[in-house]
Amino acid sequence: MRDHEQLSSDALATILANRTVFLSFLTARVGSADRAAEILQDALVRGVEKGGQLRDDESAVAWFYRLLRNAIVDDRRRRGAAERALERFAAEIEVEGVGDERDELHGAVCACIGGLLTTLRPDYADAIRAVDLEGTVVRDFAEANGITPNNASVRLHRARQALEQRVRVTCGACAVHGCVDCTCREPTRSLT
Repeated sequence: MRDHEQLSSDALATILANRTVFLSFLTARVGSADRAAEILQDALVRGVEKGGQLRDDESAVAWFYRLLRNAIVDDRRRRGAAERALERFAAEIEVEGVGDERDELHGAVCACIGGLLTTLRPDYADAIRAVDLEGTVVRDFAEANGITPNNASVRLHRARQALEQRVRVTCGACAVHGCVDCTCREPTRSLT
């Protein structure tokens, strides 16, 4: 078989018949049923696409376990890189803007952003309010909301993108040039 060939229907049926066993294997190694389900789903897609790597003399189950082990390693690398990036970002935020100037800027930004938060989805507004305005650590926000830290980071990223769009629509030139003495109009409608 060649790499670009898809998984045979017999091999796929064997793998799908063992889905529960694979899920248990992953859950025991990653500590989260949700994360295990995500990894399994990704591995199934990858397995179908890379079915040509399955040798004729190899069992589909053994081959898929190897694929799952590699997926666990990849997941840990991605999560480690994401956590290190978030830690660097948090450290940068702590260093920037010290003292009264920081407090004044924070107050001005919070006043402007506060009105725009009401135009976001509630889960996005909550993420920005907790993490960016109240200083809650992403990991603590995730725990308080019953989601994984990675999910919280993704939610916060999407919330910030949505808020940025609202700022551009509402504040126009202020958003581009970064004025702090904002006299922009209050949002009058939801922009979702």
